[in-house]
Amino acid sequence: MKRAGIAGSLCVVLAIAGCSTDEEPAPAPSPSSAPVFAPGAEGIGDPYFPKYGNGGYDVAGYDLKVRYDPASDQLTGTATITATATQDLSRFNLDLSKLSARNVTVDGVRASSSASGAELTITPATGLTKGRAFTTVIEYGGVPGQIGTAVLGEGGWLASPDGAIALGQPESASTWFPVNDHPLDKATFKLAITVPEGVEAISNGVPGQHTTTGGWTTWNWSESAPMASYLSMVVIGQYRVTTSTHDGKPMVLAVAESLPANGPAAQSLAKTGEITDFLATKFGPYPFDANGGVAVDDRRIGYALETQSRPVYGPAFFGNGANESVIAHELAHQWFGDSVALEKWQDIWLNEGFATYAEWLWSDHEGTSTLQQSFDDVYDNYPWDQPGEAGDPGANRIFGNAVYQRGGMTVYALQRTIGDAAFDQLLKRWTSEHKDGNASTDDLIAMAEQISGKQLDEFFKSWLFTEGKPAKP
Repeated sequence: MKRAGIAGSLCVVLAIAGCSTDEEPAPAPSPSSAPVFAPGAEGIGDPYFPKYGNGGYDVAGYDLKVRYDPASDQLTGTATITATATQDLSRFNLDLSKLSARNVTVDGVRASSSASGAELTITPATGLTKGRAFTTVIEYGGVPGQIGTAVLGEGGWLASPDGAIALGQPESASTWFPVNDHPLDKATFKLAITVPEGVEAISNGVPGQHTTTGGWTTWNWSESAPMASYLSMVVIGQYRVTTSTHDGKPMVLAVAESLPANGPAAQSLAKTGEITDFLATKFGPYPFDANGGVAVDDRRIGYALETQSRPVYGPAFFGNGANESVIAHELAHQWFGDSVALEKWQDIWLNEGFATYAEWLWSDHEGTSTLQQSFDDVYDNYPWDQPGEAGDPGANRIFGNAVYQRGGMTVYALQRTIGDAAFDQLLKRWTSEHKDGNASTDDLIAMAEQISGKQLDEFFKSWLFTEGKPAKP
């Protein structure tokens, strides 16, 4: 129909110009209008980590069927990945570490594949035109492992005698399923994971039924909100799992059986609902369809991570008793970092600064320390002579003090600078307007200036992008 419309328009133009309608017909479209297929990029374009993720397509959802045997440390899986081509694609890459792909199809047709390091290259039988939705099915397996560096820490699949933990930041997902492993390509997530009977398998999102057949149990989980790949997780082993409802949504809390039944970890996780409700008064409605947390008892996990809808907490946080501060930190990430994800890893202060600020909010709410006291304590004791900026820390310092502590101070200093009313509006608009998406430091600056009516370039320059001690607001 498009060609007919073009021909009709041409005839009108010719008539206006005084030409007869029996002129030669319009020429056929030039060959240059045909798609020119090219490979998708091997990286998504992050300045800090150029090889993270991949270009040429946008993933809509992952649907995983995984089987894991702790006795042999063997994992087998089938990944069904729905995506849309963002260019005319001749081939595309997925990230897959430690495991091998076997059978690969694109829209039901056998595709060729090859692996080099963590890059799985897939060549469909025919090119994929820009804007085309397509489905890739990959059968894969092997012995999963970990990836990472001494500076960033290792992430991925961590085996144990009775199970495993798949966890890590800034990357981890590629060690247990093929993925576009960068926060810029968020996608929905479904997991059916089969493990030996008597072993629990906990993951993200809403729990489904789990069924047992022939000595194996399949656990089902579903996250309907788009999720950055590093926020996916699975925890397999012996856990006390409590499922309830909070604010009309499933609340799943799991504590390793080797930890005391009513010990510090269990007591801290039990505050999840209360802390979520408090943070919602500051940040707006809780953004996901499920909530909860997992306390692991594995000393190799020396951190807590805001895995979407269900953070995972390492044992070190509860060595001195209950720790509500870490619960507030990871729950704040559900808004800042999960629902509103970063566009590039340089902007990680947006995640950690607001989560640190949330710790201070909770202390203020509990009456243990006011916001001003928390800020002053950090400001007065911060090592201002150490290198590192919060807004551009460098790839090797994305988990450094500047990102967390200077980031938290920046948030509070912003509140003091633009006033409580404008700041409260900023928090709620930020989490609502960027919900389920990605945002940058520039986006925050623009919104803060628009709401407050103040020019804030110098403020953010001094707090985020200049080494040294800014003046207190």
